[in-house]
Amino acid sequence: MEQERGVMKYLIFGQGGQLGQEFCRRLGRDAVGVDLPEGDVTDRYKVADLFAQVQPDVVINAAAFTAVDAAEKQPAICRKVNAYGPLYLVQACREQGIPLVQYSTDYVFCGSSQRTPFVETDAPVPEGVYAKTKWEGEKNVAGWEKHLILRTCGLYGKPGPNTPGNFVETMRKLGRSRRNLRIVNDQHCTPTWIPNLVEASLFLLEREAWGLYHLTNRGDTTWYDFAQEIFRLEGIEVEAAPITTAEWGAPSPRPLYSVLDTGKYHAQGGPPMLSWQEALAAYLQKEPLS
Repeated sequence: MEQERGVMKYLIFGQGGQLGQEFCRRLGRDAVGVDLPEGDVTDRYKVADLFAQVQPDVVINAAAFTAVDAAEKQPAICRKVNAYGPLYLVQACREQGIPLVQYSTDYVFCGSSQRTPFVETDAPVPEGVYAKTKWEGEKNVAGWEKHLILRTCGLYGKPGPNTPGNFVETMRKLGRSRRNLRIVNDQHCTPTWIPNLVEASLFLLEREAWGLYHLTNRGDTTWYDFAQEIFRLEGIEVEAAPITTAEWGAPSPRPLYSVLDTGKYHAQGGPPMLSWQEALAAYLQKEPLS
């Protein structure tokens, strides 16, 4: 970026979530975090007012409708947040000539039969309302030169006021309160530690390396194996049974393979994305169970 970070002003939508909270912690006084109701990305007039008030140098959209199953029952609301919200933000950013960071998801490959890590040039095959609206959001942002579209997966970090938990916290608590658990073992993906994601995102911003990137931790696992590693590191003894996605019976489709290749990002020379095992261990050390 042309200005030093110390004099940059970052407008962060979705302040109350895990990702927004981490950006605010990392950027300190340079961050202006907003959330509902004033930070409503689906209201173009509120967006315009915030741009006029804050006069940001960079906009980071950490707001999203991420309740995958609820999206099937609330498609209009999901589309407003995940597709129209990014459209209003990118229109305002284009008018101001400033960059927009938009987060997307491995779910855009939900309908693919591919079983090797996806690169940025692979064609999305979204299935379900959530995946389709996130893909629409990507397309709405991609027309502006100064954009970063960052696809990621299974985020976990310090819980924010609007996101009291995540998969890791759920497993830590259920593992201590139940004798038996059933955990899906046929969805291959790479859960991602938010501080590692934020560090990489800021590197790409400072480098002005505009475009689409896959940003997850490295390697691949299943939710069952991820949970087993949580239990091992935490010393939790619980009987966990592996089940299939079909046995779980969720109303929205899930990708059975959505591992993302991070080679394009690493070719930029940024801070390395940790392996999923290293990232999980770092998170558990920093966030003792409440």
